[in-house]
Amino acid sequence: MPASIGDHGEIDWNEEADYPVNFFSEDIEFELPDEARTRAWIIQALAQEGKSPAAINYIFTSDAYLHRMNVEYLDHDTLTDVITFPYSESDEIEGDVFISIDRIRDNALQFGAAFDVELRRVMAHGALHLCGYLDKTPEDKQRMSAKEDEAIRLWPEMSD
Repeated sequence: MPASIGDHGEIDWNEEADYPVNFFSEDIEFELPDEARTRAWIIQALAQEGKSPAAINYIFTSDAYLHRMNVEYLDHDTLTDVITFPYSESDEIEGDVFISIDRIRDNALQFGAAFDVELRRVMAHGALHLCGYLDKTPEDKQRMSAKEDEAIRLWPEMSD
């Protein structure tokens, strides 16, 4: 049986959820700039996949927090930039997407990308996992990367 929203932290994310896509931070001080535009972008990216958000929570964390989750829930003793917990298999998406802001900063430096672009890439990656996309095989990784690029390209098309 899948976990219910809120099983992965101290906050019951749904109790504080005001929108179908919500943003929280756990264990770090981080505020997402332009939440409304980001929410609209995620909704648009999901629509491109024929999906809509019912209850998606993005939780921004530190490396240490996400590492503990990676060990506890996935039995992986490595740092990661994102862990996704899907709670639905329908076209109405429910799930939690945990993102390490520390990894985003390091990845942006490593790949020569702006922080906000790398953050959007990882946010799209999490949303795509909630849509059922995988990234274990080379073919899956290539498909996921192409879908991330499609989602990122939606950002400039949105009006300010």
